[in-house]
Amino acid sequence: MLASVHTTLTQLGAANSLLYLLAVALGRISGHRIRLYRYLLVGQPVPPDSTPMCRPTAKNPIREVKVSDPIVAQFPRPPQVIAKRFADGATCLVAEARERFAGFLWLAHGGYDEDEVRCRYEFAAPEQSVWDFDVYVEPEFRIGRTFSRLWDEANRRLAAQGVRWSYSRISAFNPNSLSVHGRLGARKLFSATFLCIGQVQITVARTKPYLHIGLSKNSRPKLTLSPST
Repeated sequence: MLASVHTTLTQLGAANSLLYLLAVALGRISGHRIRLYRYLLVGQPVPPDSTPMCRPTAKNPIREVKVSDPIVAQFPRPPQVIAKRFADGATCLVAEARERFAGFLWLAHGGYDEDEVRCRYEFAAPEQSVWDFDVYVEPEFRIGRTFSRLWDEANRRLAAQGVRWSYSRISAFNPNSLSVHGRLGARKLFSATFLCIGQVQITVARTKPYLHIGLSKNSRPKLTLSPST
């Protein structure tokens, strides 16, 4: 137990470690009726003109797919979740390896509605911004170049569209995700903490509106993303 606590402190730091332990305790005590989330909002610059690290090949392509594509049936997410993403206008880039699904990366223009808590992320410069989410690689391809190939293609497409920044949120309780985004050059913008008690949600963020209390399912804060946030 002490070793586990020490590892958590080392990876997350004191403040995030205490919040993580509090989140676990509240969830267990309340039967998950009380939930605590802490996010770091990050911005990743899109290279305007970069050489791909891993060029796609005929056997290992990266392509955009639509909801009707047969490969969608292989996605490791509930069908209703995938259907909603396409209905909302999200772009899906799929990596294949020898005609098998190897991974995907999703992009949303114009903003994004958080799927774990009630929150809307908006962009200060919509024409130069995009939201990336659910970057996933199948376990057997995680040692290879699938992750890099997905991002190479995403950056190529975004640069051609004039997009300069790709935003996302990562859990402050996930050290691996923090490390991966750091290697991609992501810049930490601000943090946001959400305490959910039934349908009541209290949001504390280091940007406007700073504090938001939502008493119904239709009440949510709007957080604006900018490199200068």
